[in-house]
Amino acid sequence: MNAIDVKNLVKRYGGRAVVDHVTMSVAEGEIVGFLGPNGSGKTTTIRMMCGLLTPDEGEGQVLGYDLRNEGLKIKREVGYMTQKFSFYEDLTIGENLEFVARLYKLRPVETYVARTLEELGLTSRRNQLAGTLSGGWKQRLALAACIMHEPKLLLLDEPTAGVDPKARREFWDEIHKLARGGLTVLVSTHYMDEAERCHRISYISYGKLLATGTVDEVVRNAGLTTFVVSGTRLDQVAAELEGRPGVDQVAPFGNTLHVVGSDRVKLEASLADLAGREDIKVEPGETSLEDVFIQFMAGSKDNMS
Repeated sequence: MNAIDVKNLVKRYGGRAVVDHVTMSVAEGEIVGFLGPNGSGKTTTIRMMCGLLTPDEGEGQVLGYDLRNEGLKIKREVGYMTQKFSFYEDLTIGENLEFVARLYKLRPVETYVARTLEELGLTSRRNQLAGTLSGGWKQRLALAACIMHEPKLLLLDEPTAGVDPKARREFWDEIHKLARGGLTVLVSTHYMDEAERCHRISYISYGKLLATGTVDEVVRNAGLTTFVVSGTRLDQVAAELEGRPGVDQVAPFGNTLHVVGSDRVKLEASLADLAGREDIKVEPGETSLEDVFIQFMAGSKDNMS
């Protein structure tokens, strides 16, 4: 059974479709990464799925409940973590969680709070003011509040923005632990390494869903070819390559250039003269998810312009 099964979702603002006929399914216990540039419609889609917004068109079910008519039931079984830290900074961690427990009418409050503090490693910081927490600890508090009422679905909207690499890794370890316990997770992110930790990914750009599948499937289906150029004066080489037929991207990576294109024949022809130079080496490379991300962005049209 799918935890999320929605079809042709549309949401308009000012006559423009911010979400344009998005169809998506997420299986129970699956972690799906939701990728896309700023303003692509990720947050609006997530808010429709958790019952905070009503779609203008489309239909579907979330956790077996009708998206249009059973929004309140969906809200009770979803944990939604927003981009912005939304807790009372002049209350302690424990007091914030007590407040959330009462909102969900969890009884006894102390039992739920104590268990959640223990599960997220927050017990020793229970009496610390939320406003004094670092980004990583704020993130952990937000996650604790999301899972305290034991939801079946977790919707995370760019949860690790501004968090250091160690805290990000610990966060993802926690997400995978929760998924092994049966929790379904849909997480929007800009970090490619995080997307690669998901079971599947879906890419949305300016309201339209462009790709979905495992990372390997999305990279393979993008149809891109990548070459790695190494040698001397690579800044000049990069300038030479810009605008040549078949060259869609030229990006420095350390002491090399990654040259990417969707037309392999034209790309190879444009690199042929470089391969003949003594001080330059051209070798086949591996297309990355970031290459695909950039290609999608370049090929999409802003629906708000």
